[in-house]
Amino acid sequence: MKFCRFVYKDGSRFGLVEERDGQPVIVALLGTPQMQVTGAGVPELLVMPDAATATPLDEPVPLDRARLLTPFPLVSKVMCVGRNYAAHVRELNHEMPTEPLIFSKPPSSLLAPGAEILRPAISQRVDYEGELGVIIGRRCRFVPAAEARQVIYGFTTTLDLTALDVLRKNPRYLTRAKSIDTFFSFGPVIVTSDEVADIDSLEVITEHNGAVFSRDFVRNMKTRPLDLIAFHSDYFTLNPGDLISTGCPKGARIQPGDRVRARIDGVGTLDASVLQGGREPFGFDPGPLGFDPAH
Repeated sequence: MKFCRFVYKDGSRFGLVEERDGQPVIVALLGTPQMQVTGAGVPELLVMPDAATATPLDEPVPLDRARLLTPFPLVSKVMCVGRNYAAHVRELNHEMPTEPLIFSKPPSSLLAPGAEILRPAISQRVDYEGELGVIIGRRCRFVPAAEARQVIYGFTTTLDLTALDVLRKNPRYLTRAKSIDTFFSFGPVIVTSDEVADIDSLEVITEHNGAVFSRDFVRNMKTRPLDLIAFHSDYFTLNPGDLISTGCPKGARIQPGDRVRARIDGVGTLDASVLQGGREPFGFDPGPLGFDPAH
């Protein structure tokens, strides 16, 4: 099943997504069951709607005409992986790491699908990367790679941004350069794990202003998704709704006015535009961020 979350009649709803004439469209509304939690209030399983709850729409809505939200509010964390493709390592003129280089993104960095990336006034060199996102479906720890497929809920496309000139000031620490508002997006659709027979065959494509900028297959990752789950779970508990963004073959430099896209055939397409950000007074509303805990 493929689904999205979008604004419908002033509320957020899940929508069933299908391909019609080669274009993704929302064909039905899906129910919204509650998250199953333990007595301590900790989610055990990521509970999402299924096709059996579908209520067909009178008229299908093209995905690119819907007001899209992140597919679900994040439960706990976003973890990202750097330098996971040989092509990206060559681009950076770095050595291939011996183990995954991981970092996290805060909820304040999230951007709704199709919304506007703000290139911050504090940076003139910002790159973006299209990546495959892996969504954890059940609470887990110390997961063997051979069993990791059992804890995946689904897959999505992601956009990861970096302020390279900010990073250069202190190359040891990624948090500041990676965590600026609008520097991470995922969605607009989730495809459930059962729909992806071969993860390694997925091709991750980064497009810049309508042209393909980089592309590579998951099988060419230094550490592939099932091994990434095992690696992360050795260090901390993975919760339902956690997202691991698995790295990019090569990042593209952005300028105000640009259009960017992450595309993974069989998973989805994630778009954004680029605006020049400014320095607004205290209390400024940053706009259509993707984190939406109220719905």
